[in-house]
Amino acid sequence: MLFPKNSFKGKRMHFIPMAKPDLSGNESRYVQECVKSGWIGFCEGEHSFVTKFEREFSRYCGAKYGISTSNGTCSLNLIFQALGIGKGSEVIVPDLTFIAAVSTVLYANAKPVLVDVDRETGSIDPKKLEEKITRKTRAIVPVHLYGHPADLDPIAEIAGKNNLAVIEDAAQAHGAEYKGKRAGSIGDYASFSFYGNKLITTGEGGMVLSDDRDFVEKAKLIRNQGMLPKKPYWHPVLGYNYRLSNIQAAIGLAQLERIDKFLRIKRKISRQYTELLEPVKGISLFYEKDWAKSSCWMYNILIENDSISKKRQLIEAFKKNKIDFRPIFYPAHSMPPFRCDGEFPVSDELSKKGLTLPTSIFLAESDLQRIADVIKSVVKK
Repeated sequence: MLFPKNSFKGKRMHFIPMAKPDLSGNESRYVQECVKSGWIGFCEGEHSFVTKFEREFSRYCGAKYGISTSNGTCSLNLIFQALGIGKGSEVIVPDLTFIAAVSTVLYANAKPVLVDVDRETGSIDPKKLEEKITRKTRAIVPVHLYGHPADLDPIAEIAGKNNLAVIEDAAQAHGAEYKGKRAGSIGDYASFSFYGNKLITTGEGGMVLSDDRDFVEKAKLIRNQGMLPKKPYWHPVLGYNYRLSNIQAAIGLAQLERIDKFLRIKRKISRQYTELLEPVKGISLFYEKDWAKSSCWMYNILIENDSISKKRQLIEAFKKNKIDFRPIFYPAHSMPPFRCDGEFPVSDELSKKGLTLPTSIFLAESDLQRIADVIKSVVKK
């Protein structure tokens, strides 16, 4: 049975959260090993959890090298720093995304160039890329939004013609696949997040993946304050403290041992939501493309009829019925630090109409039914 029994049995109405990590595997045992050893901070070597986690996660994704970081935002920023993307550079990013994909470009003193998204996936629209490329463009960052892969083949083709790096933002896409290859192994570089609500978590944490050994050595140098590994306290380059602790890596390794189980649960939740909500008039759903296998990190709906009013009513109904929710991300161009010229009709529409539903792996079937009943009660009025 993929769904655990409802632990709130007997209560009239329990709160349904967006997400909650399952830490019932080897997490406690591995953390205790760290505590007993005394190595609780960052450390490397054959017996460190940092090294093991980097090796096993990169192997799982199909990449040669992994570089753990203190969070997913740092992972993206580390890639830009190691590639020398900075003042005078432009990086193409989707307009609809968690904001780290955009803000990290500004952290690097480069210019984010926003592109509208595809209506069916919510990810960057490859058909709108070439018009945004200039002689200053250095990279394209496709974001696998809510766990569904971006359409990477046309993006890679455009990048190849223009000598651009493809940096997968796979923060939400652990275990997702594009044409049989796992997210994080397809572009030139990839960034992951292990925040508490992700498919696997270290509390906070991130990972950079790449097959380029020279890039990896440079990125590791920058991650560790720019200090030479064989010459302690000698800093030939400007670096940062982007390191992951051994305790966090221990949790991550234990989580990774059960990632396939978590994926199966998430995908079942997604299928059941679709079965419950597909017949409901007044909303639209997102469907997995035939070339993709989504991680189903979060499940989204679009409210089509009188969307602003109905969305407000649904939010109030969720609150009344103790159901958590999130808005679909706001378009980057609509927020003060990132405003720019241009039109982004698809990202505007998805943000206006969209709501994100709970996808905790602890959801019971009765929880899903309750959520669906609340949606029906509002949108059918």
